[in-house]
Order: sequence, then C-alpha cells, then structure tokens
Amino acid sequence: MTREAAHEPVTLLELVSPDGVTIGTAEKLSAHQAPGKLHRAFSVFLLDRTGRVLLQRRALTKYHSPGVWSNTCCGHPYPGEAPEDAAARRSREELGFTPTLLVPAGTVSYRHPDDISGLVEQEYNHLFVGPADQPVNPDPNEVADTLFVNRDELETLYEEKPFSAWFRTVLDAALPEIRRIAPFGGW
Repeated sequence: MTREAAHEPVTLLELVSPDGVTIGTAEKLSAHQAPGKLHRAFSVFLLDRTGRVLLQRRALTKYHSPGVWSNTCCGHPYPGEAPEDAAARRSREELGFTPTLLVPAGTVSYRHPDDISGLVEQEYNHLFVGPADQPVNPDPNEVADTLFVNRDELETLYEEKPFSAWFRTVLDAALPEIRRIAPFGGW
C-alpha cells in the first residue's frame, strides 16, 4: 500500500452481483486490492459541439492510476446513490461543472489489474454520455490536465501516453451512444 493510499479517506462502495444487484458494501481500498471485489462504478464521456471527447489526465496525487489519461470522469456511487447522481456529482467535483444532460449508455463489467499500483478494477460500470457545454475548471487535486480529442487524435495519444487500465473497455462499450449523439464526430 502506498503512503497516499494509507491516508485516503474511508469511503464505502456498493458490492454487486454479476447482474448488478447490490449485495453489500466494502471499504474503497479493500475493494480494489487483489483479487478485487465486484463493485458499482460509473464512467462519463462528455463531447464538445464538434464531437470531440473530453479526456482527463488523472492528478499525480491519486493513489490509483495517477498521471494517466482516462475518460472525462469516473468514480463510484456512494451506497444507495443513483449512478447518474454520482456521475453528476463527481463531474462537478472533478471538472468544476455539472453536465446539463447525461444519457445512460449501458453498463459493462470488467476486471483490470493495474500493474503499477497492484490494485484491481473489478467493476460493474454504468456509462453516461453527454455534452460538454460549459467551461472546464478542473480541481488540481483530481485532474492534472484535460484535452478534447477526435478519434484520430485519441489513437495518436493512446500510442504515446499511458491510459487507465479500464479506458478502452469503457470507451468501446460507450461508443454506440457516442456515435448516436455525435454522428459526425468520426467515432
């Protein structure tokens, strides 16, 4: 366990069955320690008017996957919190604005170990897509950088920079809704 992880506030996550039914709770860090526990999560993809997706580079102070590029926003609902409410809350906390619209884009389950931290993402992830129609004002404790990219720019960045272990899985699962919302965005 890293020094930062030892100082992470205790947060409870919802543990879920493979079909997404809540079966209990676990402390956030323990849910991510190998072998991992299946828990509820969410991922957000926000797009600008031209169909570019907003990415974030996670803050270097994050205990899990610091400094890597990832989707617009992601996290975990509090026990009993609706995933769409958690997605709006964390968007506000991380990016400085609440999206005006978050469209559900399905769910995806996965298990991705993080070789650097030794932690495991084993998540039942609720996906949301919407417009990035407000100025981005990231919290530097959460987000080191942001960038809007089209598909070609994403592929170049993906080859050159480290990304979160879960990024490709959640992007691929959200692509049908991204394409529906931004049919001319090249996705």
